[in-house]
Amino acid sequence: MSGVGIKEIESIRRRIRACDYLTVAQLFLQGNFLLERKLICSDIKPRLLGHWGTCHGINVAYANLKSYFYNDPNFSFILGPGHGFPALQANLFIDGVLAKVDKKAQINLSGLEYICRNFSWPDGFPSHASPFTPGVIVEGGELGYALANAYGAALGHPEKTIAVLIGDGELETATGIGSLNLKNLLSGDKNGKILPILHLNGYKISGPTIYGRKSERELFEMIRGFGFTPILIDGDDPEVFQEALREKVDSPFYILRTEKGEGGPNRHDAAHQIPLKSPATDMDELKMLEEWMRSYHFEELFDKEKGFLL
Repeated sequence: MSGVGIKEIESIRRRIRACDYLTVAQLFLQGNFLLERKLICSDIKPRLLGHWGTCHGINVAYANLKSYFYNDPNFSFILGPGHGFPALQANLFIDGVLAKVDKKAQINLSGLEYICRNFSWPDGFPSHASPFTPGVIVEGGELGYALANAYGAALGHPEKTIAVLIGDGELETATGIGSLNLKNLLSGDKNGKILPILHLNGYKISGPTIYGRKSERELFEMIRGFGFTPILIDGDDPEVFQEALREKVDSPFYILRTEKGEGGPNRHDAAHQIPLKSPATDMDELKMLEEWMRSYHFEELFDKEKGFLL
């Protein structure tokens, strides 16, 4: 592992698992948040609202970027797929950022229960990233302005490095694809560095994306046409991601390719929002949910007394 430590890689993997678990818990649970007993129907929220499909990719990108740019005060992360808010919130919770604006979100069992129970809950946290989320300007997704915001934030700030995660459906928007031209307008030593990351999972809502259906060569040539060097991160292996970040390229354009809804019981189009529709009434789905959540082995990652073990 050239330049990448084994402990660093394992720490990233553990963080991704923890955030994936917290993401699922926010989507589904109103009780039994640590699965200290078998799930029962009353543990499930009466109304399930949110989006799972993009969340694993968000957690993968966030964990790897945080590790690589650890303690860099001039690094920022902009999230395009704001509908993957439970993933973003899981990361903000673990980092203690959420607790700075909401004292109920302390990094302990009480805070964990609080963020999970109150996600998509009356007077709680919304299903999409919103302006009162720490560090969030707007929820971008279908409007496609995450990359434009990144270039705007870098304007006149050469000390900044800004990574922006872009959904492959988001890049189909006129604003999203048009923003790639900003590289030519804002290049130079007077502005910050932008690291675009296309999250290529192949689907938007229930339909396939254009970029998910392009050949690798066609996609790469399109990216090169905008003046970037495409760098493929194929899958969620942190070692591959870290090595990609270490490549010495002036204008990288990363392509993070993962499956839609990876880690969950359904993939692709069925996984965009809630992949299990009725676990509160369907015992087979309830069993699938429990098996899904236990697959993350959250008991290895969180202790009621010590907190997160990452």
